[in-house]
Amino acid sequence: MAGLSPVAARDAHDPQTLAFYDREATAYAARRSPKLNPQLDAFIGVLRPGAEVLELGCGGGQDAQFMLAAGLAVTPTDGSAGLAREAERRLGRTVRLMRFDELDETACYDGVWANACLLHVPTAALPGVLARVWRALRPGGVFAASYKGGEGDGRDDLGRFYNFPTRETLEAAYGAAGDWGRLDLEQGEGGGYDKVVRKWFFCTAVKAATVGR
Repeated sequence: MAGLSPVAARDAHDPQTLAFYDREATAYAARRSPKLNPQLDAFIGVLRPGAEVLELGCGGGQDAQFMLAAGLAVTPTDGSAGLAREAERRLGRTVRLMRFDELDETACYDGVWANACLLHVPTAALPGVLARVWRALRPGGVFAASYKGGEGDGRDDLGRFYNFPTRETLEAAYGAAGDWGRLDLEQGEGGGYDKVVRKWFFCTAVKAATVGR
């Protein structure tokens, strides 16, 4: 892991990481999706046909394409203009250019899908971003996200910023974000664009059906 460059605690994005994805957008979006994605299958499986889903960090649009084919009403977003353009080419629809800290909706979605994207949010800013997701969900809404585990904020060998959380860090961040009726954290191993095998956390949270804030 390379040394950490300063990132203000209040910032939910890292300009260097966004610049990386803009620069690598064509190659990154051209990657083949895995034939099986148990987390995505499980997410789709708990939502009714036509459910409204917000996708954060849609990348090249592969997951959005799969969810649309499954009958979900998907709003794809990405903070990288380059990746948003690539996803638009794949999906044939508009992709909203939006950073995580720009999410400002209330009770609009039945589900939020955030595959391998919130892992770029600095640890200090993560509870605030998760609170925005919590607010955007309808009561009973499902939120699925994945993170590369580790021992705290740092960069990979490609210069991308990661929060590299522990299980305890994630539990604390989710706990500070809102009232969840359920929070499941599963652990596994996997690779990525840098071809480095790491520990991963797969988190599924369900917004409480009756909320007090």
